[in-house]
Amino acid sequence: MAFKHDNVEDLYEIGIVLGSGHFGQVRQVTERATGAQWAGKFIKTRKNTCSRLGVERSAVEREVELLQALQHPNIMALKDVFESRAEMVLIVELISGGELFDFIAAKDSVSESEAIAFLKQILEGVGFMHNKQVAHFDLKPENIMLSDKDAEHPNIKLIDFGLAHQFKPGEEYKSMGGTPQYIPPEVINYSPLSTATDMWSIGVITYILLSGMSPFQDDTDEGTLKNIIAMKFEFPEHIFNMTSDLAKDFIQKLLVKDPSERMTAEECLIHQWIKPLTRKQIANRNRSSINIKNFKKFNAKRKWKMSYNMVWMCNRFMRLQLLCRQSSAAVADLRDCESDSEDTETKPASLMRRRLSSSS
Repeated sequence: MAFKHDNVEDLYEIGIVLGSGHFGQVRQVTERATGAQWAGKFIKTRKNTCSRLGVERSAVEREVELLQALQHPNIMALKDVFESRAEMVLIVELISGGELFDFIAAKDSVSESEAIAFLKQILEGVGFMHNKQVAHFDLKPENIMLSDKDAEHPNIKLIDFGLAHQFKPGEEYKSMGGTPQYIPPEVINYSPLSTATDMWSIGVITYILLSGMSPFQDDTDEGTLKNIIAMKFEFPEHIFNMTSDLAKDFIQKLLVKDPSERMTAEECLIHQWIKPLTRKQIANRNRSSINIKNFKKFNAKRKWKMSYNMVWMCNRFMRLQLLCRQSSAAVADLRDCESDSEDTETKPASLMRRRLSSSS
C-alpha cells in the first residue's frame, strides 16, 4: 500500500472524535467519493531525534505493514495511509460495536455456549495471524471489539497492532511490552517470545470471561507479576460453581509456563469445550454459564481504572511538557532543535498507539 501525500481532508470529511490519547485522536471520517464511513487514526510522529513528542515513524510503518498482511474478517481492516511531515493518518475500518466485555456485561445472563461463540472468532483471528507468523502481544479486553453490537450474530474485531511483531525464520525476539495481568512468564523473564505468548493471554481472557476474576491479579503490578512467575492461580468453587470441567481444562492447557506446551489456536478450536464430541458434552456446556454477577463487577472496575489511568497519564504528560520546556531553555545543545510546543498547535494528531498498554 502506497503512502499518500495528499491532504486527507480532500478525500475524506473529518467527523467527530471517537477516542484520543496523548499522541493524537481517532475520528470518524466519511469517504467523499462513496459516502462510506471509516475511522481515521491521526498519529503524531516525531519530527526529528530531538523531539520528545510523537510516535516514531518507523513504528507506524511497521503497524501498517502488519495490517496489510492481516486481511481477515476478525481483524481490523486498513484502507488508506496518509503522511505529512508531522503526522500520519491511518484510514481503518469503523468498528462501532464497542468492547466485547461491555457487550457481555450489559446482559442478564450468558451461557458458556454464547461465550464460546465469541471465543471461536477470537481464536480464528489469532490463528490467522499466527499462520502469518505474526504475534499480537497485547491481547486484552480493550483490544477485542464488536463491529456492530446490534447485529444478530456480532462480529469480533481484533484491534491495536502497535506491539505486534512478525517473526522471521530463525529470529529470536524479546520484549517487555504488554499489560501486567495478561502477560506470560517469558515476558517477565525477558526470554524469547513466540506466538504462544498470545495463547497465554487468551487463557487469562477466558478465565476472566467465565468468572469475573483475573487469575493472577494482585493489588499491585509487582504482586501480579510474582503470581504469574509462581503460576499461582486456582478455580475457587464459589466462583466457578457454574463452570464446566471442560472449560477449566481449556484454561489449564493455556496457562502453562512452558510456551511449547500451550495449545495453539488451531488446537483450541478442536478442544472438546469448543467443539464437543458427544451429546453429553454439549448438554454439560449448555447447562453451564458465566458468573455474570461477578463479571459485571470486574468490568465496572476495569472501566473505572482505565478512566483513572487516562487522567493520570494526561496530568503526567502535561508536567513532562512543562519540564521539557524548562530544560530545553537551559540546554544549549537543544537550541537548534525544533520546539515540541509548536506541534501542539497543529490539527488532530494521533491515536495513542498502545491504547494504555500499561493499564489493565
